[in-house]
Amino acid sequence: MPTTKDQTDALLQEGTTCWRVARADRAALIVDAADYFVHLRTTLTRAKRTVYLIGWDFDLRIEMMPGQSDEDGNAPDGWPNRLGEFLEALVERRPDVRLHILKWDGAMLSELATQAWETLSLKLSSDRIHFALDSHHPAGACHHQKIVVIDDRLAFCGGIDVTTGRWDTREHAPDDERRADPDGALHQPWHDVTTALEGPVAKALGDLARERWQSATGEELPAAEGGISSWPDDLEPDIRDVEIGIARSAPRYHGAPLVNEIEELYLAAIRAARDTIYVESQYLASGSLCEAMEARLAEQDGPEIVVVNPQSAQSFLEDEAMHSVRSRMIERLRDAAERGGGHFSIFHPVDADGRPIYVHAKVFVVDDWVLKLGSSNIDNRSMGFDTECDIAIEATSEVECNLIRNFTLSLLAEHLDCTSEAVRAAWQEHGSLHGAVEALRVPEGRSLRLIEPQPLDPLEHALADSRILDPRYQQDNRLRPKERVEHALKRAVGPYHRQETGLAAILFAAGVVTLGLWVGRRMLRRSRRRSLATPAIITDRTFSPSVRRDPRE
Repeated sequence: MPTTKDQTDALLQEGTTCWRVARADRAALIVDAADYFVHLRTTLTRAKRTVYLIGWDFDLRIEMMPGQSDEDGNAPDGWPNRLGEFLEALVERRPDVRLHILKWDGAMLSELATQAWETLSLKLSSDRIHFALDSHHPAGACHHQKIVVIDDRLAFCGGIDVTTGRWDTREHAPDDERRADPDGALHQPWHDVTTALEGPVAKALGDLARERWQSATGEELPAAEGGISSWPDDLEPDIRDVEIGIARSAPRYHGAPLVNEIEELYLAAIRAARDTIYVESQYLASGSLCEAMEARLAEQDGPEIVVVNPQSAQSFLEDEAMHSVRSRMIERLRDAAERGGGHFSIFHPVDADGRPIYVHAKVFVVDDWVLKLGSSNIDNRSMGFDTECDIAIEATSEVECNLIRNFTLSLLAEHLDCTSEAVRAAWQEHGSLHGAVEALRVPEGRSLRLIEPQPLDPLEHALADSRILDPRYQQDNRLRPKERVEHALKRAVGPYHRQETGLAAILFAAGVVTLGLWVGRRMLRRSRRRSLATPAIITDRTFSPSVRRDPRE
């Protein structure tokens, strides 16, 4: 088992690796949306004055407790089950409560055909419901934070969107009919994580919510006054009186500087890791983070790194943009581990029938010392192009070390379909996390499966190693399309490139043609794999209409 990092300097440094450090009187780690939605409903019904719902998406049509509606459409708690009707009832029954709902404009544009009426109905139902679309970001970027704040006394912050396709239990039971979307189709099993936080840290997240609202709308909101905690009676805190770091990402936009506290936090934690880094993320595609992990793996006493990802992306463009890069990252990280003393492995979870569980969680654990989770993925967008918000705990006591250790064991036990004690015992017996996973995973049924990189041709290698797919790099350097292709090709040809205009023009023309042929070939290859692929679903930053197929098809 890993040990606590002996640090002379704190990892959480305001202004560098985090925005603020604030105390949580109580904190709970919530895994998967079934529990989160129940606790969220409870806290919202106890709101006194102010609620901020800041997110990538909110689908007003979803049942928050699916399959539990009575004939009047109410859940067992006596409130309407559907999100939109629940929020309408909230302001009707709580005459002092005001709701501020902020949603990414791109998510709304993709759902006009399915959610326009529900959104308009909610907005018109009360003058105490304020709804806005966040477009305060560069073209191609998105608002990706997932924050709920109630009366500045309790907040939720993590990776779970209150939207379609997210609800699931930790059992991830095959063909669970409660995973039905508003159109009646079943979505695939979904793994996610968020937090409940009480105390001064909730006030800090309230400040962040107000700051984001003002950026999006120009309206300055006053801080909540006289708030009291709405902590759910049935939510047992995992820890009390703990310092929480809040880290952000935000792009350069309209004169505002780049905010990359999350990237700095990741990099500092990777550099300081002693034994083990455990990652759950939707992607493995961040150049800066992968380079940092590559350097650590190449050290003779380098750490082991274990990553849990989804098996694959869910659309052609997403797969090409993220998972082709992931294949190259896997190759590089394995090569670095072979050169040095570290170890790298990457897995994806499956349910009892062997079908993929989609990993949407964003968890980063270093030894028993650092726990970071939130909205950011291991990709270039999350490092400073999209708006993100993460929280982090830096252990300074044995109680905090135990929290981080036990949470890591709990996540692995969920994926491996065993107990936390079984993971702990295997970890101790084999002396490594990878050894424990290999000892406990099984070839049939619920477990973790190895991810192997897709075969990449030389052009795909060059594109993956270049920064042509890094939106922040493109924004920072303000490269025109021609220059982006030239840049990628010059990196590919290395010392043989020249700066002459003629060669640049040839490279550009060749690049355009080659890139077009590559995309066409990849689309053909993808279509041939389609019958074996996981059914398409809507994930973050996907613009397709909300159409999902039943995974049983």
